[in-house]
Amino acid sequence: MSGYYTKLRARRTYRWEGKPTICRLLPAEAVVSVGQYILIEGHDDDNPFVAQLLKLFCDDNGNKKAEVQWFVRMCEIHQNKRKLLGRSPHPQEVFYYQDRSCDNEVDAETILGSVQVCVYKAAPTTPRTPRHATPSIPTRSLPARKPENVLEEARARLHVSSVPESLPCREQEFQDIYSFVESKIMDGTGGCMYISGVPGTGKTATVHEVIRSLLQAAEQDEIPHFRFIEINGMRMTDPHQAYVQILQKLTDQKATADHAAALLEKRFSMPAPKKETTVLLVDELDLLWTRKQNVMYNLFDWPTRRHARLVVLTIANTMDLPERIMMNRVASRLGLTRMSFQPYNFKQLQQIITSRLNRVKAFEEDALQLISRKVAALSGDARRCLDICRRATEICEHSGQQGGTKLVGMSHVMEALDEMFSSSYITAIRCASLQEQLFLRAVIAEFRRLGLEEATFQQVFVQHQGLCRMEGLQPISVSEGLAVCQRLGACRLLLLEPSRLDLLLRVRLNVSQDDVLYALKAD
Repeated sequence: MSGYYTKLRARRTYRWEGKPTICRLLPAEAVVSVGQYILIEGHDDDNPFVAQLLKLFCDDNGNKKAEVQWFVRMCEIHQNKRKLLGRSPHPQEVFYYQDRSCDNEVDAETILGSVQVCVYKAAPTTPRTPRHATPSIPTRSLPARKPENVLEEARARLHVSSVPESLPCREQEFQDIYSFVESKIMDGTGGCMYISGVPGTGKTATVHEVIRSLLQAAEQDEIPHFRFIEINGMRMTDPHQAYVQILQKLTDQKATADHAAALLEKRFSMPAPKKETTVLLVDELDLLWTRKQNVMYNLFDWPTRRHARLVVLTIANTMDLPERIMMNRVASRLGLTRMSFQPYNFKQLQQIITSRLNRVKAFEEDALQLISRKVAALSGDARRCLDICRRATEICEHSGQQGGTKLVGMSHVMEALDEMFSSSYITAIRCASLQEQLFLRAVIAEFRRLGLEEATFQQVFVQHQGLCRMEGLQPISVSEGLAVCQRLGACRLLLLEPSRLDLLLRVRLNVSQDDVLYALKAD
């Protein structure tokens, strides 16, 4: 804000009119000229508005008008903005007003007279906040602290957010995805690849590595330049927001979901000169499910358009999601290229940990093998494996402060595994009845079939009956199954969402699938 000091030297005379108890200051004729600072009638007679006269003119009806540049007093400024001044203002101080939403045309009759405005040089000027300013994290005054020992360095390298120097055990998947996208970019055509696999099997990391390599090739003019954008179903409150995010990332244009869908439909259907290929990554595709399935259908259909030049890479946890959300003939017509990521085995998990450590000797060989075998037996989730390794280094470091060994050994790993898989929930699962344990297994089986983290009681009950037959047990009735479900909900192993029909009761797990599998396999 730039400060000004006003000296009220009105170059005009006034006369009183009205009753003694109701007084109004009415102006006599006054002469003002363009460029002068003027006073304009306002809501408060003691504090008229201050402005600079920019133009005098008559409108179509012959009324005299004035175009002005407004100034504001401190009392007119929002309380939060007053803090920006950093000092106490002068009672007569006014400030330059730049908001274009305010009408800058006034009736000439409301001009009270001229006023002298002087720059208030005794006050330091305060820089204005930029129009589109956003909060930012201040830069470090000191560099980030470096690891003080081998265990700290290992912990940093094993963090899931740490970018590894290489991506082991997914070389073939990398090559297949790279070849698919590269061929589409080179040919100027479109296509869609459906990538599936259980969580923690390297799907997203592999695709990101492919895109990084392709962008590097484009910078070296080995392939044509392309546009890469990414959306994630987990970051949306509504599946239709996918249209809004795609349009904004492509064109920097904001629109409603329906309008964005129409604009994208037109963009991918019409030819355009010098149109470059767009590579779109859709992660967590499972969460873009809608009743009419229009969002998923469009994502699969747009790449087939002749002029789209769109390559879509979709990532989901379920192998047959396209067939289940659309009719088989529609799914086959779209011609999806498929890629399935299998869970890591214990040797692959051990190789992943070793490659991340990169010659940092922090673990005993047997300790690494134990972690890898334990996680591979449950889910093959590399992220869970890294979490256990990090916790084991913390336990080892704590014991080292008390005179213990400096390498992570079997005892540290066993303690970390016990912490990871020995919660009160796991104890409750182990103490549950056989039918309750079978019901939990049925819940996980149905989640994996659907590729979602929610199912109805009816869907889970069908799985439960199948498991009973496999175990040689007599299937229970619907009412008995509902009672089992309610008991699991009462101890908070399941989250239940009521419905008018018991069969449509929504069921979700309140613990991780790994914890359930660990508790059941421990039996």
